[in-house]
Amino acid sequence: MRIKLINPNTTWSMTESCLKAAEGVKRPDTEIIAVSVRTGPSSIECFIDEYLAIPGILEEIIKGDREENVDAYIIACFGDPGLQAAREVTDKPVVGIAQSAMLLSKMISPNFSIVSVLDRAVKVTADLVDAYGMGPFCKSIRTTGLSVLDFSKDFQKGLKALEEQAVKAVKEDKAECILLGCAGFVDFVQELNRKLSVPVIDGVVPAVKFAEALVEMHISTSKNNTWGYPEKKEFTGFEYLDFKFKS
Repeated sequence: MRIKLINPNTTWSMTESCLKAAEGVKRPDTEIIAVSVRTGPSSIECFIDEYLAIPGILEEIIKGDREENVDAYIIACFGDPGLQAAREVTDKPVVGIAQSAMLLSKMISPNFSIVSVLDRAVKVTADLVDAYGMGPFCKSIRTTGLSVLDFSKDFQKGLKALEEQAVKAVKEDKAECILLGCAGFVDFVQELNRKLSVPVIDGVVPAVKFAEALVEMHISTSKNNTWGYPEKKEFTGFEYLDFKFKS
């Protein structure tokens, strides 16, 4: 089995952290290919960051289908940028780490809170929670006031900020599970699980296991209508995206 993990930003150190987490839980016979997008932002914290990352994500999926014999894909950003578009360009399973984290949380807890980065990320995350039908189960979305890249500069400062907001979510918001709202938080999950009284979930690990399960069950993405291949037309300026078109 070959799974391609796509970091939608260009910061390779974050890609390496996600790969390390994935390698720690994958099956022995699963190969993880981890990449950063060729074009995109250095971090993703707002809508424009997400939108500019999407062409790079699609490029990596098309390459995975055409050249790399990939069986499933993971979009390693908690905004799940371009997830539905990604499902239109391949029939292979594509999973997002946010959707994976939320689905897993529902199996082990009646509710959850999300701890994220800057305040402006709240709207991005809230829209995603609603899109996945998880609004009734989300107790709160808390932010640390730190940017994505701040967490890679000072581990202890990042850990303290995440712990403070997670503890408040448990005590004040009555959250019974904490979701870490950024792929860059994958390095903190083990420490936070030791410190907190509730489960702490990052999205990378469940995304790997869900991707493996989908491949093992021989389940592919539905191409009947909504996520069918795009209609044939010209895409000016995006000639490098060699789509398979609807027949």
